Amino acid sequence: MSSTLPIFRRTRRWSATAVAVLATLGLAACGEPTNSSAGELPPANPYGHIHAITIVESTHRVLLATHNGLFDATETAPQKIGPTVDLMGFTATSDGTFYASGHPGPGADLPNPLGLTKSTDGGESWTPLSLQGASDFHALTVTSDLIIGYDGNLRSTVDGHQWSDIGPMAPTPYALVGSPESTVVLATTEEGVWRSLDSGRTWSAPNGGPRLLTAAFADPMTIVGVTPEGSVHLSLDAGLSWKGTGAEVDQPATMGATRNADGNISLWMAMERGLVKFTYDGTTLTEETR
Repeated sequence: MSSTLPIFRRTRRWSATAVAVLATLGLAACGEPTNSSAGELPPANPYGHIHAITIVESTHRVLLATHNGLFDATETAPQKIGPTVDLMGFTATSDGTFYASGHPGPGADLPNPLGLTKSTDGGESWTPLSLQGASDFHALTVTSDLIIGYDGNLRSTVDGHQWSDIGPMAPTPYALVGSPESTVVLATTEEGVWRSLDSGRTWSAPNGGPRLLTAAFADPMTIVGVTPEGSVHLSLDAGLSWKGTGAEVDQPATMGATRNADGNISLWMAMERGLVKFTYDGTTLTEETR
């Protein structure tokens, strides 16, 4: 079932919005997960803040990287996966390999911060790779050839072990958005959307495009983004140009997207009222009843 998307009250100032969203994401201050143990989850909201939403291309699983660990939200009720870890950064390759960063949960015998960790079993277990005790990547993405993260510096790695500083890109990226099927990566900043064609090695400054709080690739060429005011924008050329869809939503802290077999785009947005799913058919954005 679906309902016509309502129009929500919009905020006016980017700076105030950015501060609010950063606080929601936990960038201003990182707390410990609220669970007293991996098996004890608050029933009303088991995941806490949602820091990242990823749709795994090979399985179409909808994954929530949250304050209380990793959850599978493909079905109506999100299901917990693996240990309780505050996943501040999360991304997945096209073959289903997961990379994450953040902080250990209560009682976990792991370094804090986690640095870069890897899972090859769907998030059931995590293997430390590098920068343990040193880096907390609040923005993390993959392209076809690199893992890219921001921990106060913009860095990239091929193997997860050896890192190189990349850029330059002066503005702080609020989100890094890449496609595992290409070398295009975007960074949403207060100045606008910066774009790289070579996995972040070089960047082009914004040129009249929208300022986006968050964005997501639906396929290697299609990106959906939301402005601080809640306007939904679409790019059909991997972020080179953008157009408004005419739809407005309440502010998402993060979002994920995928192109369906019927050509429509499914969107998942983490909002104050919870995880919300939308469908965009090229003309109309509708909110789905889950």
